[in-house]
Amino acid sequence: METLTLNLSFLINVPVQKVWTALTDPEIVKQYFFGTKLQTSWKIGDPITFSGEWEGKEYIDKGTVLQIETGRLIAYNYWSSFSGKEDKPENYANITYQLEQEGNQTKLTIQQDSIADQQALAHSEQNWKMVVNSMKELIEK
Repeated sequence: METLTLNLSFLINVPVQKVWTALTDPEIVKQYFFGTKLQTSWKIGDPITFSGEWEGKEYIDKGTVLQIETGRLIAYNYWSSFSGKEDKPENYANITYQLEQEGNQTKLTIQQDSIADQQALAHSEQNWKMVVNSMKELIEK
């Protein structure tokens, strides 16, 4: 079955290190990512979980850290308990955050693969835009 890949880029008006911290520090993540509790060691091969409550329903989304280059790149695979799909390898998506300094701004590129169809792609795009815009608002202060 063919799937779609989402690629989004954002310019954030702070240095790379500040965006990196916002992506990797659980206390900051919780402030802009729908109250999500992030847990991971950020070591390749270690688990990563996102848990919390959304619209009155508890969730635990999970994956594995696949790649990490401090200040540059984070990649992990990801399964959502809201996906309606069984927790097995073929139902995991790969998420990549890439950071590049552009003058005194940071370009954040997010890639998500294994998206089922155009409707799911539009939904993911909307969610990522909300999350990143909330992060921008928080860290550009």
